[in-house]
Amino acid sequence: MASGGKVIYEQEGVFIHSSCGKNDDQDSLISGVLRVIEKENEVIVDWRPLADTLDASNILCAGKDSSSVVEWTQTPKEKCSRGADRPISYEAEWDMVTTVSFKKKPHSNGDATTHANGESKWSFLFSLTDLKSIKRNKEGMGWSYLVFCLKDDVKLPALHFHHGDSKLLIKCLEKHVVLNESPQDKRILLVNSQNKSLSQSFENLFDESSYGLLQVFLESKRRKNFRGKLKKDPYTVTMGRFSKVTNYIFDSFRLSDPSSQRRPPSEMADFLNDAIPGLKINQQEEPGFEVITRIDLGKQPEVSRREPVSAEEWAKNMDSEGRILNVDYIKQLIFKGGLCHTLRKEAWKFLLGYFPWNSTKEERASLQKRKTDEYFRMKLQWKSVSEEQEKRNSRLRDYRSLIEKDVNRTDRTNKFYEGEDNPGLILLHDILMTYCMYDFDLGYVQGMSDLLSPLLYVMENEVDAFWCFVSYMDQMHQNFEEQMQGMKTQLIQLSTLLRLLDSGFCSYLESQDSGYLYFCFRWLLIRFKREFSFQDILRLWEVMWTELPCQNFHLLLCCAILESEKQQIMDKHYGFNEILKHINELSMKIDVEYILCKAEAISMQMMNCKELPQAVSEILGIESSSVTPDSDTGEDESGAVLSCPTSLYQSVSTPVIAANGTRDSTQQMSETQSSTPA
Repeated sequence: MASGGKVIYEQEGVFIHSSCGKNDDQDSLISGVLRVIEKENEVIVDWRPLADTLDASNILCAGKDSSSVVEWTQTPKEKCSRGADRPISYEAEWDMVTTVSFKKKPHSNGDATTHANGESKWSFLFSLTDLKSIKRNKEGMGWSYLVFCLKDDVKLPALHFHHGDSKLLIKCLEKHVVLNESPQDKRILLVNSQNKSLSQSFENLFDESSYGLLQVFLESKRRKNFRGKLKKDPYTVTMGRFSKVTNYIFDSFRLSDPSSQRRPPSEMADFLNDAIPGLKINQQEEPGFEVITRIDLGKQPEVSRREPVSAEEWAKNMDSEGRILNVDYIKQLIFKGGLCHTLRKEAWKFLLGYFPWNSTKEERASLQKRKTDEYFRMKLQWKSVSEEQEKRNSRLRDYRSLIEKDVNRTDRTNKFYEGEDNPGLILLHDILMTYCMYDFDLGYVQGMSDLLSPLLYVMENEVDAFWCFVSYMDQMHQNFEEQMQGMKTQLIQLSTLLRLLDSGFCSYLESQDSGYLYFCFRWLLIRFKREFSFQDILRLWEVMWTELPCQNFHLLLCCAILESEKQQIMDKHYGFNEILKHINELSMKIDVEYILCKAEAISMQMMNCKELPQAVSEILGIESSSVTPDSDTGEDESGAVLSCPTSLYQSVSTPVIAANGTRDSTQQMSETQSSTPA
């Protein structure tokens, strides 16, 4: 059964300690080889004694027959391969391997054979689909060993790893099955009973082919000791818990009738509530029921965008000492058109809060000097740690390991980071390591390199990029914390906004088990970094950093993207799997200017509504003394008013890009730049 497959793991020096030797008080050690083998549609765990230890004609193997009863069957003599098909190295640590489905192999029946001296000599093999749990030894208690328990509660003999490396086996198995610690006994790893055949598709939803946020769940499981008192990162928690859901929903990708696999919305809601505690998901009791009363928002206004802010416009808005004269006005210009690239290096420092808006050029130079000294003091902290010290500092060691992995696959197609020994990669690494010293509790979490990369690209300076990154992380910190409070809040808020905008679309998504919008998770987590081209992300981020025209504008960007895809999703009657696939394939295909126009139009549509629910007003930061409660339909005579004035951003003139994405050089907005300060 093992022959002909590909050996993906092999370890010698794996012993069975048999207690049926000549001296019952002393274990008899049977040395063998443990392999994990991919064969056809199955993954096999195979242990067999070394040839010089045992007569292969008396080897027994454990397998399941069609009745799921374990039979001990005698195997024919065969010389097992040393792994001619074995790959040069293990598959990439972050790659997801599709697991096997249940597939019964025929086994002949037989009785256990023993030698005349009473010593039982046998081997075993089993499919991963038959595995129920793995028991590990207590740390520090002799050789490490593992005990495999099959689904019929048959325990196989303990395998003792005299040469160590039992953790490598666990790593290998975790590429094929989900292993969770038992709440009753941390030594026991329980095998998730659901198939992982769609894990690769789920990974693609969150990532590029070579790099996945989802897989940190597996990584963290393999590095449990790293945590100690360190908080889990949100990817680990979220993706691990989401895997409970995807083990159900992704099975249907490989079946001819996906609808037969669909779980009812209430059951999916239960899984999501387990995945993210506190994430309240509305499930309709009957079609047409809505949490927020249907409100007519009116027609979306036409919105246009202007050209990027030029260096001349920027300079005109600065006095002789370098102060920005009219902060609100310059923010409006940036919101409506973004910045020309030559301005970004300076303007981003203001937008991110590194430079105070009211500071002079001299004050900013003094600030940079202080921040430079502070940065290099923190950098020296990790630079001065010797190899011997780092061996005793698992947290720093693991931070470094994660950073090195992520840096080597961050934006490598961008010329700023491409090629070997690229100085940009060295700076990425050093800034992220220094951030661990700045915020050691959070340290490094996968995804943070995505946020840093554009900042370093624009700043072209290690110190400035670091402090801009610190400011950006102040905004994004909750996304990366253990409790995932930021992600929970945003998903709930997004659901609330989308329901107000288009309750019919929300109802359709819920009918397809997609009402919880978790396919937007990556959008929110790293602010669309993987959804738009690199240059488009520079534009999108600087617009969002203006904090105009309202709070949580990024949620309206999500609404704009979803509303743009609504017709195709509903007209083609996409089910859960098709919606998931469709959203995933939007990456790098979204028109940033069109989506910015549409999101702004949605914001104006909501701000002009006189019956805006209280929850929506709070999400958008709209002030009103008489905003309607969520379930009210009473009128608000005064209307909702933004906490920040909107007249300015509505009065900036420009050559524009219309909401349909076309550029119209003749169209102007209602006012001109006559409000430009002298």
